[in-house]
Amino acid sequence: MATMDGSIVSVTAQTMREGLHTSGAAIQLIVSGYLLTSGVLLVTCARIGDIVGHRRAFLLGLGWFTAASLLCGLAPDATVLVLARIAQAVGAALLTPQIFSLIHLHWDGAARRKAIGLYSMVLAVGVALGQVIGGLVAGADLFGLSWRPVFLINVPIGVLLSAIGPRVLLHSRARDTRTDEQARLDPVGVALLTVAMTALIAPLVFGPDHDWPFWTWISLASGAVLLLAFARHETAARHPLLNLAVLRPKGVKPGLAACWIIGGCYTAFLLTLTLHLQSALGRSPLQAGLTFVPYTLGFGTLSLSWNHYPHRLRRILPIAGPIAFATGAALLVLLHRGHWHSLGAMPLLFLAGAGHAAGYSPLIAQVTSLVESRLASAVSALNSTGPLLAGVTSVAGLGSLYFTAPSSADGLLRVVGAMTALLAAGTACATRAVLARSTVDTTERHEVRLPEPPVSTAQPQESP
Repeated sequence: MATMDGSIVSVTAQTMREGLHTSGAAIQLIVSGYLLTSGVLLVTCARIGDIVGHRRAFLLGLGWFTAASLLCGLAPDATVLVLARIAQAVGAALLTPQIFSLIHLHWDGAARRKAIGLYSMVLAVGVALGQVIGGLVAGADLFGLSWRPVFLINVPIGVLLSAIGPRVLLHSRARDTRTDEQARLDPVGVALLTVAMTALIAPLVFGPDHDWPFWTWISLASGAVLLLAFARHETAARHPLLNLAVLRPKGVKPGLAACWIIGGCYTAFLLTLTLHLQSALGRSPLQAGLTFVPYTLGFGTLSLSWNHYPHRLRRILPIAGPIAFATGAALLVLLHRGHWHSLGAMPLLFLAGAGHAAGYSPLIAQVTSLVESRLASAVSALNSTGPLLAGVTSVAGLGSLYFTAPSSADGLLRVVGAMTALLAAGTACATRAVLARSTVDTTERHEVRLPEPPVSTAQPQESP
């Protein structure tokens, strides 16, 4: 629900504008306010899981998200809907990072790889499902409610999950990640990170639509400086908001970078191809959403099956994944940007989706295997915030390439060219991460251990 509601509103934006009789600026706040709020709060909410327990934080976030969804569906005007969407994002930011923390804390080995595969599939399906459901709602006018069912559908699902959750979710002890004391929230760290993330995300969200005014560049520079100040503060904090020890194991930083790059490319590809299908090829919102079904099938198939592959094949998947993603996307655009042939596009979309899954799921599983369980909330925060920030950045940057092109087809070609370069960088990062993991495994296998002294079974002799 949390990932779906990030994309579903984009498809129904025009229907909302007509139903609420509001301006384009208000619709932009309805769409972007959710993204901005969740991006700012994810790290803090991941840390709250350490303080109150990840199970409790998830259930609180789920209840909050469900109530806010009801408010969104009943909103009488654009102002109430903007505020309700911000509230909905708070709930999403609280519940989302707890999932990965619980996986990291309670599963290991093959069981963790299986759980991460399921988790990854749900993330991708949520975004794609938002496109399809948004298209359905935009054209169906269910019960005469226009756009409102896109939010109201969350209410019965949220109530059902709130009833089931306490029975199946595992408990986790709320302790600090550096000491064995009760975990606490660092108010200075929260303030620094909140301002820094707001300064970074706000211009990326609103800048492209306003032709990048001067304030956006000032904001981005200020955000970068504040983020460095936050990192410096965290190294000395007794109860850090984000324990940077999570980045010390060899292979973690390039592994996370590769995951973020492939996630950002997916977001930009989804947006620009959807726009091209509707604006240049005359597809309806529903048809554009259904076009991505093969991509989702490819992602889901590999996410559910890679854990059963031989070890050698699992090792090279993070390297092969970005290459397959770039190949599928590039061939799709080169062959079908002018005249869309569904039968020819399906296998290429399937390949791109499978490449996306191969480049993310096995690699994030490898990263978690390098990180101690006491740092579960930190790796979860980075795994949640990094792809979101990468997605916003790629939409701002690659989206600008698309919109400034002479035609939609040329814009899509530019986007895929830039994606290919980015995915090449992602492949390099993934290679470094895989080689680092191989080095660790080799060291552990060849570690020399001193033999223990033999235990004598002879009986002691009496002295003469």
